[in-house]
Order: sequence, then C-alpha cells, then structure tokens
Amino acid sequence: MAKGATKEKATKIKKSINYDVNDGTIKRKTKFCPKCGPGVFMASHKDRYTCGACGFTERK
Repeated sequence: MAKGATKEKATKIKKSINYDVNDGTIKRKTKFCPKCGPGVFMASHKDRYTCGACGFTERK
C-alpha cells in the first residue's frame, strides 16, 4: 500500500433494513431484481429502482 493511503472497511447491510415485521407478518420493503432473481434487492431512488449486482434499472 502506498504511503498515506487508508484502508477502508467493508460495511455489511443489515437484513432487517429490507424487511418490515408487524404482528407476525413479514413484508419486503424493496423489490427483487427480475434478472438476478430472488435474494438480490434493488435500490429505491427518487425516480427509479436499480440493481447493484447487474446494473438493471427500472423507472418508477
């Protein structure tokens, strides 16, 4: 590593962020990617949904 460079730590996403649990029912807050399949969530932006794995973008 070069002198003065810093090493960044990877942050894990909590699974509880993507789900809403109320009265024993579980509901997904965001969509799954149609190309990657179940288990890969899409990021929700102001005007679009975006997959971080494959880059697929869908307009709202």
